[in-house]
Amino acid sequence: MKIALIGYGKMGHEIEKIARERGHEIVSVIDMNEEEKFGSPEFKSADVAIEFTSPECALQNYRQAFAAGTPVVSGTTGWLAHLDEIKEACEKNGKTFFYASNFSLGVNIFFALNNYLAGLMNRYPAYDVRMEETHHIHKADAPSGTAITLAESILAHIDRKEEWALGSDAPDESALRIDAFREGEVPGLHTVIYESAADTIRITHDAKNREGFALGAVLAAEFTKGKKGFLTMNDLLDFTR
Repeated sequence: MKIALIGYGKMGHEIEKIARERGHEIVSVIDMNEEEKFGSPEFKSADVAIEFTSPECALQNYRQAFAAGTPVVSGTTGWLAHLDEIKEACEKNGKTFFYASNFSLGVNIFFALNNYLAGLMNRYPAYDVRMEETHHIHKADAPSGTAITLAESILAHIDRKEEWALGSDAPDESALRIDAFREGEVPGLHTVIYESAADTIRITHDAKNREGFALGAVLAAEFTKGKKGFLTMNDLLDFTR
């Protein structure tokens, strides 16, 4: 499979290594200030482009990839205010886009566990719920996209929580508090905490490195090739089976 990389930081390098190990060809690499490459024959020849950049430039990257006719797999977070535009491009204009706030298989198992636990804990109002997440100091957005995905699942099940809020901005007990920390080179640490006067229940996912994220992104690219529409990890993994 021919893969283009949009973003060539630490994740881009890790994705390149795993893609080559799996027998794929990297036909184009677009890094900062190289927008002219979106129009190149090499980029247009890619079966899929894998995008890991920043919230500020992600949306424009998607638009330029779509203009080139190249499907996109993206793990960039912090741009979801524009999600409807991307979904419309897929639904009405035949574009292909695979999005995940986190490509790690372990995290997506964690998502499924969080979803089940939230449904269970809705019956027990004695337990308050909050979240903590820690990432490296280079991460631009807070809370992380992974934390927001976890929070939205909790809000969908816990009737006593109406919204999520970052840290001390939580207005009252109806808000799901998320504390976000930025420390060193931490790849990603997420904890959901249910606490009562009697005890505490915690579920945690602790990423050891970027390898799991990169492998998931390449698997998503393999899955996306030849498909149309808006795709997610639920399509790839299908935990309902």
